[in-house]
Amino acid sequence: MTKQEFRELTSGGIVLLDGATGSNLRRAGMPTGVCTEQWVLEHPQIITELQSAYVEAGSRIIYAPTFSANRISLAAHGLEGRLAELNTKLVELSKGIAKGRAYVAGDVTTTGKMMKPRGEVTYEELYEVYCEQIRVLSDAGADLIAAETLMSVEEAQVILDAAQSVCSLPVMCTLTLEADGSALFGGNAVEMVETLQEMGAAAVGVNCSVGPDQLEAVVASMKAAAHVPVIAKPNAGMPVMDEKGMAHYNMDAEHFASSMKRLADAGAGIVGGCCGTDPQYIRRLAEILDDGRQAVPGSRQS
Repeated sequence: MTKQEFRELTSGGIVLLDGATGSNLRRAGMPTGVCTEQWVLEHPQIITELQSAYVEAGSRIIYAPTFSANRISLAAHGLEGRLAELNTKLVELSKGIAKGRAYVAGDVTTTGKMMKPRGEVTYEELYEVYCEQIRVLSDAGADLIAAETLMSVEEAQVILDAAQSVCSLPVMCTLTLEADGSALFGGNAVEMVETLQEMGAAAVGVNCSVGPDQLEAVVASMKAAAHVPVIAKPNAGMPVMDEKGMAHYNMDAEHFASSMKRLADAGAGIVGGCCGTDPQYIRRLAEILDDGRQAVPGSRQS
């Protein structure tokens, strides 16, 4: 997907993303503490069923399950030597599921390491980590890059620099924000929009964080500063942990979708769900937005 194709896609109305991956994998039996990317490849039918259901529900962009497949995060499982293999196979898996009906985003996120002066990792070290993963994602056939659940504007800047140095794919950036619009480790919603769009981000916004019912003012403030599409991909409300350590979210599909409609009215042009959502949530959101299921032209085929 070229940047012009992304602009054409987003200029045609609200674009529907997918919903949660991780919380659905845990519900399907993925243990805690394992490498998600390796587990997905060992149980491909689970992600196949989940992503197929998202596409059928109306998602026009699905995220390949490459979330933490960067060198730093993989090293925690002794899997850094399989970085190219894992990212390539996971993109190919999602492309095979999409079958041209949806675009596939190569998914990247925080490494869990703070950049100096807050932490011990340098800009150069993070830059090389992201260059490595994004290069593989692009070579594997990802249609675009989605940088999500980021903790600071600075972290997003490193990813944008890395992506633009190794590929020409459009990059969507979303931070985890508080209900007041502040990022967890530096920056706020308006600063994020102004900084990242000037650096070349194709779209900017918020994901994970809180429920959509707490983000209307945040989305409106981002829209007022944006000349690129604003993304909203929040959780299904707030979680409550059960005795088995499983999170249960307080919004059902109807409540979530109606709240997301208000975010769309406030200016969000790319919408989906994060933790606690599933294909039922995306289907109901598509219905409320009157975003019918349709084929996606121009998707890169594996």
